[in-house]
Order: sequence, then C-alpha cells, then structure tokens
Amino acid sequence: MLKVISSHVFLRNRLHPGLLDSLQKSGAQGVELYAAKQHIDYTNRSEIRELANWFGSNSLEPFSVHAPLFPDFEMGRAGAPYVNVIHPEKSRRIDAMDEMKRALEVAEQIPFRFMVVHLGERGDAWSPRALEFSMTALEHLRAFANPLGVKLLVENLQSDVTTPGHLLEILNTGHFDDIGVCLDTGHAHLGDGVSSTLTELKDRLRSSHIHDNMGDRDTHLWPGDGTIRWDEVYEGLKLAPHVPAGVLEIHYSFGENPDYVTERAAKAFESF
Repeated sequence: MLKVISSHVFLRNRLHPGLLDSLQKSGAQGVELYAAKQHIDYTNRSEIRELANWFGSNSLEPFSVHAPLFPDFEMGRAGAPYVNVIHPEKSRRIDAMDEMKRALEVAEQIPFRFMVVHLGERGDAWSPRALEFSMTALEHLRAFANPLGVKLLVENLQSDVTTPGHLLEILNTGHFDDIGVCLDTGHAHLGDGVSSTLTELKDRLRSSHIHDNMGDRDTHLWPGDGTIRWDEVYEGLKLAPHVPAGVLEIHYSFGENPDYVTERAAKAFESF
C-alpha cells in the first residue's frame, strides 16, 4: 500500500518546501495536496511553480489533489459558499465546477494522478436530481481532467448522496469506468462502518483517507487515537483488487509542530 500523507495537517499554514521536507522525512512516498487557497493558492502560477520545482528535485510523489471545498482564502468563514457541484441552483453548480477546474490546472506544472471530489455537502439528500447533477458534474470534470493526465475519485461523505450504494449507482449509471473511489475511513466509521463500506466499494477503490475518530464526530485523529479497528481495515485494503493508496488525512490542529507530524506519520506508516 502506497504511503501518502495529506498536506491537510498543515492547513493553517502556507505550504512551502520546508513543510514538504518534513512530510518526506516521515517515510511518505507521496503527498495529497489540499486545495485550500490560504494553504495552497492553486490560482497563483508562481506559487505552484515553487512547489513544482521542489517536487522536481525530490522523490516525494505529488500523488493527488483534494478538490477545493471553498473558493476563498478563509474556508468560508466570511460567508463564501461551499463548492457544491450538485447544488439545486444551476449557477452554483457551474461556479463549483469552475473552481474545481482551476485546481485541476495545477497538473500543468505538478503532474498528479488523482483529484478527490466531493459530491455535495454533509447531509445532502438522495434524489433523482442528485443522481442527474452528480453524473453531469463528473462528466464535465472528467472531460477537463483527462487531457491533463488526471483521473477523478469520488469520496464517501456523511450524506445520503454518497453512501456506498449511491456512489456505485452514480458511477455505474454514468458508465464512468475510469472514475474510482477514495474511501474515507473516518466518514465510514460514522456511518455504516469501515469494514462494510470497504467491502461494498472495494472494486472501485484507488485511494483511501486514513484517519480515526471516537464514533461521534469527524475529528480526523491519528490512526489508533480513536475506535476504528485498524488491523481489519488495513487487511481489507490490501485485499482490494487495486490496492489503494493509504493517505493520512489528519486534522490541522495537530500540525503546528512539523517534527511532531514527521514522528507521528512515521509511526502510522509502520502499520501500512
């Protein structure tokens, strides 16, 4: 299983080569770049060029990019709308897809494999329109991503739209054979359970977000600091037809000290 860590752990900081150095020291083989403008301004070509130069001189792979959740520099705190590609209002759906395309353009300078996409928001309800809007968004984004060498992955959220069964219905109805799934262990633990979710989605898995919680809130703890049974999870991931990458996606409140992040990530990777 490929050892990957998300830059989400440093979300409060502008991502720079020094922080990438600390992630590489953990033994990570790849990194998922978290597209939040206060962390990585994906619309600033000179900023992206600095990161691209670092990747060009180091072995850490730019494995994936997490699609933006908000279009501003404050993660929506000042009132900016959520990036929601299945919103009932057409203008909101178009704006959301345009924002994701801006993040996809990072691949022109940093060649990453996958973009992880959220279909809607927490609590969104399933309906024929949710199915229609999801397929339209994925078709549009896939057409933009493929020439850049990027494949899309959809993530299970805490919503009725992204239950395992509904994700598979979206992908199968749309004949999206080249779009995979990123299993989020924390979200699954708060829903039907990680083992059940993994079993249902295993044929589509290409990546996984690895983080823990106590079964009550989506706290993005380090593996082992919550109540997920990790031996079962890792065994299940390794038995999937396409062994997915394991991406540590840890909350940014634990990322104030880069040395601590390096140490905890290295320990977590020992179980991969």
